[in-house]
Amino acid sequence: MQILVNGKPRHVHDDATVAELLTSLELDARQVAVEINLELAPRGEHPSRTLAPGDRVEVVTLVGGG
Repeated sequence: MQILVNGKPRHVHDDATVAELLTSLELDARQVAVEINLELAPRGEHPSRTLAPGDRVEVVTLVGGG
């Protein structure tokens, strides 16, 4: 199925989860925030939150510093 990730089309398998998407993007779930269709997806829901065709996913990398 087709979704948008940070504004770019991306193909994922049917019933893909947020956790699987992050793994395919080689991102550490502890260092990103994920929004799906303008709604924050809590980290604890990533393994069970499935994506749907046409979902707009925004992944923001968290950067620490001082």
